[in-house]
Amino acid sequence: MAETVYNLYDAKSSLSRLVDRAARGEEIIIAKSGKPLARLGPLRQRVAQRQPGGWEGRVYISEDFDEPLPPEILSAFEGRG
Repeated sequence: MAETVYNLYDAKSSLSRLVDRAARGEEIIIAKSGKPLARLGPLRQRVAQRQPGGWEGRVYISEDFDEPLPPEILSAFEGRG
């Protein structure tokens, strides 16, 4: 969304409405004497705490997972193939 500029006096008199607009995703710029000083915008949603595990029995890692790559594949990764 586009940002909207309000002078400080107007922002103070309609702060509740501006906060509602910001919560919906709009960015509001607050200026004093025509000079932008602050930005009012939505808070980022907190990401849920990660829980370790949960992939047991769903993922298989080969025994040779960390073995050196075959020369033809290695050269392709290095841009020589």
